[in-house]
Amino acid sequence: MSDNVTSTPARRILLVEDDHFLRKAAQTSLTRHGYHVVTAADGEEALRLVRTEKPELILLDLIMPKIQGFEVLRTLKADAETAAIPVIVLSNLGQDHDREATLAAGAIAHLVKANISLVELVAEVDRALAARA
Repeated sequence: MSDNVTSTPARRILLVEDDHFLRKAAQTSLTRHGYHVVTAADGEEALRLVRTEKPELILLDLIMPKIQGFEVLRTLKADAETAAIPVIVLSNLGQDHDREATLAAGAIAHLVKANISLVELVAEVDRALAARA
């Protein structure tokens, strides 16, 4: 019997959120559930990190400095290198037209920050990555 234990590497998530408190809380919660979380505070940083970090999933705010989330989403989905990465929008924009616009642009889900707990966020990430496996 072998004593070698093979551990699977943590799944990599890019969390794009300009609110420092929410970014740290979500990062901590996801990390505690075994994910490797890379964070970006604006859309410009997100587009740079997606190239170097190669995330398996992106959590994306819409209202951010430098480059808005809608533009980040459109840019990701227009590029063959990043188009297949699932994107979950996490925003306070919760109107039907906002949700429809993000889904039409290629997001797999649109979650309203005010209506979701960190536990629910982790469950949504789990579901999205399980569907991709």
